[in-house]
Amino acid sequence: MKCAIYSRTSTDRQTITNQLNVLREIAERKGYEIVDEFADEGISGAKGRNERKGFDNLITGAVKKDFDLILVWSVDRLGRSLQDLVSFLNEIKSVNCNLYIHQSGLDTSTPTGSAMFAMIGIFAELERSIIKNRVIAGQQRAKLEGKHIGRPSKSVDKVVVEKVLKMRSQGIGIRKIATENSLGVNTIYSLLKKSA
Repeated sequence: MKCAIYSRTSTDRQTITNQLNVLREIAERKGYEIVDEFADEGISGAKGRNERKGFDNLITGAVKKDFDLILVWSVDRLGRSLQDLVSFLNEIKSVNCNLYIHQSGLDTSTPTGSAMFAMIGIFAELERSIIKNRVIAGQQRAKLEGKHIGRPSKSVDKVVVEKVLKMRSQGIGIRKIATENSLGVNTIYSLLKKSA
């Protein structure tokens, strides 16, 4: 059986090496021929197909029937959204390409494996929502404690403020003022608001 391997990491600090080593070993043990390997390094699973070149090429290869099976480390390597995962599975299933997910031991060539894949997608989406809610709760708690959330404010001296005000009075655009003074657009708006 011809297979392809897909691996992904969310940050540049992570490596796909461990995923590849295990998946290559599985392919060898099961007698699969690896015809291609696709990877997206430092790209979130929440990104769509158009922002993940390796994932896009994987689907294109499946549709062209370059391989019969895709090996992947875990379901979250494929994506975080249930809708995207189900769409991916439907697309590869429509061309009789199956999926093996190592961490779950799932093989979509079986009816049970296909149903379990959909359920894992639901839990992956739930986990992402829980993490997001924890982050928001942490930010709210930090605000209540008087801590600053976000980038630190840049201190702007009086000379720069005067320059900004003069440039704006001359009709120069906000973005140009920001660029020429090495400030953010929001900082320029804030300075203008304070001086009004």
